[in-house]
This record gives sequence, C-alpha cells and structure tokens, in this order.
Amino acid sequence: MILTSEKHENYRQTIREFAESVIKPEAERLDRLERFSPELTKKMGKAGLFGITLPKEYGGQGLDTLSYIIAIEELSRVDGSQAATVAAHNSLGISPVFEYGTEEQKNKLLPKLTSGDYLWAFGLTEETAGSDARGTKTRAVRENDEWVINGSKRYITNSANELTLGVTLQVMTTDENGKEKLTTILVEKDSPGFHSERMTGKMMWRASDTGRITLKNCHVPYANLLGKEGQGARYMLKTLDAGRLSIAAMGLGLAQGAFELALEYAQNRHQFGQPISRFQSIGFKLADMDMKIELARNTLYKGCLLKDQGKPFAREAAIAKLYTSEIAREIADEAVQIFGGSGLFKDNPVERFYRDQRILQIGEGTSEILRLVIARHLGIK
Repeated sequence: MILTSEKHENYRQTIREFAESVIKPEAERLDRLERFSPELTKKMGKAGLFGITLPKEYGGQGLDTLSYIIAIEELSRVDGSQAATVAAHNSLGISPVFEYGTEEQKNKLLPKLTSGDYLWAFGLTEETAGSDARGTKTRAVRENDEWVINGSKRYITNSANELTLGVTLQVMTTDENGKEKLTTILVEKDSPGFHSERMTGKMMWRASDTGRITLKNCHVPYANLLGKEGQGARYMLKTLDAGRLSIAAMGLGLAQGAFELALEYAQNRHQFGQPISRFQSIGFKLADMDMKIELARNTLYKGCLLKDQGKPFAREAAIAKLYTSEIAREIADEAVQIFGGSGLFKDNPVERFYRDQRILQIGEGTSEILRLVIARHLGIK
C-alpha cells in the first residue's frame, strides 16, 4: 500500500496484535451474551485507542487521520462491536468537543474522554429525525443561566453504560426572530432529568452499547452550549463527514476479516480430491474479494490523506463509506457461501461478520443519502 508509511504499518501491527490477543478471545462470547464489556473498553482506552488524533496536551496520541482509520480497520477485522465503541467515541464523541468546544469545555472533558475510563455519545436520531435532522423534536429553552431540555433520542451508541459520561445533543432552539434552528448542547449523564436505557435485541454489534435517551425538564448550564447557537446543522454535517471515514474503515476491516477466513477455509477444505480454492468458481470469488478490498482501501486512504492535508474530503468520505459498506456486504455474503453450511452457525466468526455488515449501509448516512451527497458534489441538486 503506497499511501502508508513504515510508521503506519508498524502502528497497524501494534493494533492487530492487540485485537488478536485481547479482543478476539472475547468476541464470540460477548456477542452471544449481547454484553457490553466495560473491562474490555477500558483496556482499549488504556491501549491509546481513545483520542488517537487528539493533541497530547488533551491526553491524545497526536497521530494523523490515517493512523486512526488503520486502528478502526484492524479492530473491525476481528470484531465490529468493539470497533463501533472506539469509532463512535472518537469520531462522534470526542471530535465535536475538540473542534467546537471552548478551552474550558475541552480542558474539562477531553482528558477524561482520553483516559480510557469514560465514553461520550452523540445524540441525533429520534423517531422523527435521522437522515432529515430538521425533524428533530427535542427542544431546549433558555431559562436564565440554564437550558431546559425536553425530548428523546434513540439508537445512540455509548449512551447507556456505566462508562458513559455524557452526550452531545442536537436540539431545536428558537432565535430572537422566532426561527427554529438546530443547536448543539453538551449534557452530562448525571444532569437532572436525564435518563438513558440500553436497547437490546440487535442483529448486529451485539456487544456494543446502544441506548435510548429521555430528557424531561433536563437542566444543564447555559455554558454547555457547544459552539454557537443555531449552528448545530453545520457542526453535525462536518462531524458526519469525518465519521464516515471511520464507518468506511469498519466496512474495510470487516471485509478483510471475512476474506481471510474464507481464503484459509478454501485452501484447507478438500472436496473431490483437492482444496476447493482450486475450483474456478471459488478461486474467482476470492479474486474478486481481493480486488474489491484493494480498491476500497485506496479510496478510503485517499480521503484520509486529503483530510490530513486540510483539503476538502467530504466527497471522498461519502464515496469511501458507500463503497466499503457495499463491498462488506458482498464479501461477507460470499464468505458464507464458501463456508457452506458451517458458515451459518454462531461458533463461526463469519456468521457474526455477515450480521455486523448490515448496519454499515445505514449508520452515519444511508447508502441512498450518500448517493445524494455524491450527486450534489457533481452539481446535481
């Protein structure tokens, strides 16, 4: 891979060894029990996976975007649930605080959020809001030096576990002209009127924490406003642009993991007196998998390099997220086909990969919305 340096590849090896030795032995059990693991999450934090791109003054690692994406890719190669915890915490939790927070907010929150002891969430989705954020019903009204918030959020990663410190909420506020606009407010979990509960019964990412948040006359200081009032839509879109790179990395890592499992199996499974990999129908499947992964990696890494160079990358992030989520679906499906009946049982990691890939075409921009984003970059409006 010509887009990576020796330092990047050494970092990849470090994360791969951690994922293989620490996460892999727990993945099947946690998925089966649908259990979020605070213990494993803290280990990931202590390994430096929280705040990878953040400056060291805030407790981060001071690495570039490509290093972060490689880390998510390597975690996803083993387990999507743990990768989701890390990706959501970094891209949706830490990033908006760092990008738009005051120095007081950053100094208060970021050292905690990079310590490995806490998680932070991003609350956008509601019953009436998702792809269309204008459907947000959660409202915040200013009363003297406080915000009073009422509403609810759902499908919020990292919002309902014992490590959750708080959430960055997208809410509706009314400006001096009576116009409603999206505004972003930081809400700590122990705020009066804040309640969260875990949502279970998921098909995918069963060992990650997904929560439902209810806010009933929830009081937080006015100083918890993130950035400027009424700028929530802009902050959200920029946050999602960067977040799409991490979801793309999850698709790439999952595809890589499923491919490696299928390749090994095909080389060792014998039928009609030879490994099934020698049959053209199987060999061509594996060749197509390898090709798709290579193209996806090049596309994703290009977006990362553009971001690190301070150049526009929203188009490339949308393309990378769309393409990797699509090939993750295709490769996971073909991997199950190569395994045959054994790929349908839960003691086979490829079965979990097949389930985990499905969220990638939905989260942080559905495939339909991403095609719309790409079309707009072509001038089609």
